[in-house]
Amino acid sequence: MARYIRHAACFCALLLVALLVNATRVQVFEAAAHDENPANRREVIARYGLRRGDILVDGRPVTGSRDTGEQLRYERTYANGPLFAPVTGFASQEYGTTLLEHTEDGVLSGSDPLLTPFALWNDFTRRRNPGGDVVTTIDGAAQQAAFRGLAGRKGAVAAVEPTTGRILALVSSPSYDPEVLSGNDPGVGRSWARLNADREKPMLNRAVRQTYPPGSTFKVVTAAAALDAGVVTDLDAPTDSPAPYRLPGTRTSLTNESDGCEDLSLREAFRWSCNTVFAKLGVDVGVGDMTATAHAFGFNDDALRIPFSVARSTFDPTVDKAQLALSSIGQYNTRATPLQMAMVSAAVANGGQLRTPYLVERTTTSRGTTVATAGPRPGRQVMYPSTAAQLRELMTQVVTEGTGTNAAIPGAVVGGKTGTAQHGIGNAGTPYAWFVSWAQGDRDMEPKVAVAVVVEDAAADRGEITGGGVAAPIARAVMEAVLRSNERDGG
Repeated sequence: MARYIRHAACFCALLLVALLVNATRVQVFEAAAHDENPANRREVIARYGLRRGDILVDGRPVTGSRDTGEQLRYERTYANGPLFAPVTGFASQEYGTTLLEHTEDGVLSGSDPLLTPFALWNDFTRRRNPGGDVVTTIDGAAQQAAFRGLAGRKGAVAAVEPTTGRILALVSSPSYDPEVLSGNDPGVGRSWARLNADREKPMLNRAVRQTYPPGSTFKVVTAAAALDAGVVTDLDAPTDSPAPYRLPGTRTSLTNESDGCEDLSLREAFRWSCNTVFAKLGVDVGVGDMTATAHAFGFNDDALRIPFSVARSTFDPTVDKAQLALSSIGQYNTRATPLQMAMVSAAVANGGQLRTPYLVERTTTSRGTTVATAGPRPGRQVMYPSTAAQLRELMTQVVTEGTGTNAAIPGAVVGGKTGTAQHGIGNAGTPYAWFVSWAQGDRDMEPKVAVAVVVEDAAADRGEITGGGVAAPIARAVMEAVLRSNERDGG
């Protein structure tokens, strides 16, 4: 009898071991496959069973979570959603995540293993950590100034801190409220359809995902290439530039918006934005050096992340001389995001060194313990320091006595460049108004902010939409907000 009992006990023990092995196989080795099975709703229910972590601006959350009491318990909420939508994106139970809500989803949802010291134990128990927080680099006052300045007109603003690459403002207009996409009721589907059908494309992040012909603001790049290559050695020397300028190999003549550009010096041509002078300079520099300089500033780079992806700004390296002339004044195939043009201005302000822009300062646990920080950002020298110093001089003169006087700030040194980019068949479309700039307070050791503004207001009169008249006042408001914030912080 004892022998049968021992056999039964051994058999039960084997069954127990088999059960444990199978449970381990299912819960550990096959967990990922089961999690990804569309029929398995446990992961979805668990994901929305906890409050999502928050995205912070100026130390305060601009997101939240609402308890619905339903199976998918928590829905995302947004404080002043349209203002911060180009930063946060949306987190939707129906349509997924975008922008920071997407790239930082691991931290926000609590699934990032860095949020706990016992990650393997959590994998075994299927326990989910509370969502962590994402601290952004955004300056709330600058963000509001940009949003108010655009006032619903189509366009975008990007502002960065030149010495670090911190993104201080990222605004796209018109915008939308991400909260209307948060839940899973029928109204969410209707909102999704309405937003996608809107001809104004409110969900398009124009600051980083839309490229525009940069027009005359690109002359900053052309001037840098000419100075670095030694094509121009004296800012005040005549440039031997005819007006009008016949594009090489063609019968087409390029003209200027104003008279008096013939044979002007680089200083005066920059001040009054003479197309003929800069088109000829681009040809004199050559496609190789022009392309290299544009690339150094960030053009043709499809790998930029802030941490979400940024559309590729372009400078065509395969152009002939006539096309190069147009490319050198920000036309033909030359296109740029507002963030890219803010990077151009920041490099000038920072002595020729360009810092990689970034949007996330640090991530933390729900209790505020730091999980990861941005750390020192890589930088690269895009032009000689002496070239940057000369460009700062030229950009300052544009604001003090040129086309950018609307950007002047009392008690601060401001440099800028206007642009009115032509587009459409035969340049028949309403021009895009551009302004790129930087500002340094009278107590600051270096410039504190670089800004790019583009306005594509199709309702404006063609003769009234100009970089200096439309875009410069918006840039000034953003720069003033940053300088004030710096004074309050004692920076």
